[in-house]
Amino acid sequence: MSQILLDRSTVSIWLQFLQSLATRWLKSVAIVTAILVFTCLLSNPALAGIEDDKYDGNVFVLYAGNGSLVPAKISLADSLKANKPALIVFYIDDSTDCKKYSTTISQLQGYYGKAASFIPVTVDSLALDKKYPQTEAGYYYGGTVPQTVVVDKNGKVRLNEVGVISFEKVDDAMRNVFDLLPRKDSVELKRRSFNEFNSELSQ
Repeated sequence: MSQILLDRSTVSIWLQFLQSLATRWLKSVAIVTAILVFTCLLSNPALAGIEDDKYDGNVFVLYAGNGSLVPAKISLADSLKANKPALIVFYIDDSTDCKKYSTTISQLQGYYGKAASFIPVTVDSLALDKKYPQTEAGYYYGGTVPQTVVVDKNGKVRLNEVGVISFEKVDDAMRNVFDLLPRKDSVELKRRSFNEFNSELSQ
């Protein structure tokens, strides 16, 4: 009987030893994993930015601070049915030019967003072999980004430009669409600096 008790106590001691060893091993693995993850995060600070052609998310959300632009709230066909002009911008998320131009589109929406439909179209969503009708945004895509197209309420193209174009150039086309006074005859729309925009938002 004493031999059985001795065996049980020996087994119990061995079990406690193994449990302690496993606990220490798991803690060591957790510490090593944490160190590796932390090191990886420090060694790769930013994988993408506004000065490169790398993907880091939607350009309107990240660089223009305007998630209300995407996805587009209305199609071109619905905008034309409602007798509303449209500004279509073709873009991709991994383009330096599109990243920079997104702020211009956001500023234009601030002035014309209630009177015109803003339709950002990511080129990745277009079927390039498809023939689009004139009432769909894809009809106007010319193969380069960014591309800006302003269509009046009758479906007539008032601006079709490729590349990063100035706020003023698109503003002139929008003034033409809405039959507003030219810039030289009216108060100029002044763009706010980035810091002024942020300070007003925070109040």
